[in-house]
Amino acid sequence: MKFLVDAQLPRRLALWLTGAGHDAIHTLALPRGNRTADYDICLTADQEDRIVVTKDDDFIYSFLANGQPRRLLVVNTGNISNNNLLALFEEQLPALLDALSGSRLVELTSETVVSRQ
Repeated sequence: MKFLVDAQLPRRLALWLTGAGHDAIHTLALPRGNRTADYDICLTADQEDRIVVTKDDDFIYSFLANGQPRRLLVVNTGNISNNNLLALFEEQLPALLDALSGSRLVELTSETVVSRQ
């Protein structure tokens, strides 16, 4: 799968996803880096068929109101260390991939993966 990891999440997550065999970039790789507007993140993700990975509620509102981005993975873990976040992704990756294969909106919590649509 192809992912675009938003600025609120560490670059290490994009690197980890790449190491797990996926095509992942972080907003730091975009021309405006972490200053890239949400609209432009959605546009890039949709043009490149990427799933936006974010903690930012604004993407949920945009998804529900405008259908953008087309695919969204919301990380809803509260405060969590980067190491714990990566461990959570490693633990939940099979469930995430399964959910993302059939749903456009998926939520990752500290305990589970939820398909929203």
